[in-house]
Amino acid sequence: MISTKSQRWTEYCNSKKITRSNSVLPKPKPQKLGNVTSSSGRSRSHRRSTAMAATASSAAAQPLPSLKVSADSPPPKLALTPDQYKYCSQALKLFKEKLQMPDHINQEFAQLQAKRITLAEMKRNCTVALDSVNSSKNRYTDVVPFDKNRVVLNSCKDYRPSARGYINASLIATSASKSISRFIATQGPLPHTYEDFWEMVLEQRCPVVIMLTRLVDCYTMVKCGDYFQAEDGPREFGNICISTKWLRTTDTSLVLRLLEVNYKESEEPPMSVLHFQYPEWPDHGVPKNTFVVREILKRIYQVPPNLGPIVVHCSAGIGRTGTYCTIHNAVQRILAGDMSALNLVDTITTFRSQRIGMVQTLEQYIFCYSAIVDELEELMSDLNSEMNSK
Repeated sequence: MISTKSQRWTEYCNSKKITRSNSVLPKPKPQKLGNVTSSSGRSRSHRRSTAMAATASSAAAQPLPSLKVSADSPPPKLALTPDQYKYCSQALKLFKEKLQMPDHINQEFAQLQAKRITLAEMKRNCTVALDSVNSSKNRYTDVVPFDKNRVVLNSCKDYRPSARGYINASLIATSASKSISRFIATQGPLPHTYEDFWEMVLEQRCPVVIMLTRLVDCYTMVKCGDYFQAEDGPREFGNICISTKWLRTTDTSLVLRLLEVNYKESEEPPMSVLHFQYPEWPDHGVPKNTFVVREILKRIYQVPPNLGPIVVHCSAGIGRTGTYCTIHNAVQRILAGDMSALNLVDTITTFRSQRIGMVQTLEQYIFCYSAIVDELEELMSDLNSEMNSK
């Protein structure tokens, strides 16, 4: 018997030409890693294979996303309803007024900065991340996830009980609504955390990964490891394999990849992941304009928010990452009629309660306003043009 959720997905796929495989990849059951014991008579690789087999055999069968996205088609235009047009109009008026009052925006950001977490608070609330067993998994010592909403890996290559399924990644949300996207904000993966990164994508069923950084900045500073490029053939990370179905670079330097991810020994179809790479967004800064950021958002309009959380990362996973999440979340909530989205201070305060330092600079905060205004204007303009052409 097909579930209601599966029926809704099928109907959506038929209308949007996005398909989801009827085959399934098992979903791991949560494991209490603290109860895992090592066996001196078995190698770590044997323990890992055994654990993966146990995970696969005991998991509940749930469909995984299998997106069919064209490499050449432009982002689809979103057709606004009359109510959405009204919400956009109201929001646009307020945000434009704010942009005319830079002193007010400066005060808002100062208000956010005054509430930054202290070192003592970080030590109390990030105990797993700061445990010595996990310290090498953090790119930066002062950007770590809170215990309360960190992503916990059910199958982690680090089987030491004290590791507790750790990855430097935080679940981010402002609403329990299934119509509003959830995010996973994370750091740029390190070479020894590539497998954990893809394990997270599989376990959390993440259909999209947004990368907002270069691999190397100014030819000297490594900002992120190469966890994703597989153009020369499949790449293996421990028990996980990724391959590239297609790659396209736009005129605006946005690199799009459709990746397929799966466990090496799985007989089930792979999971499709749409990967965006925007290397031109400078560290601690903002792009020259909002176009590419909004192009990413437009391409994600077609991905159902309840499909799985969107992975967003830069280098630390807070500045550029927090800025994108704020823009995406605000526009989406406005379209849903949630006018509390007009209060960016509250939105970012919520984000910062879930990951330290989201939206790092005043320049990034102002960019949030600018990108939201540009996107609302374009959405309304598209509808006006469509109505005038009839």
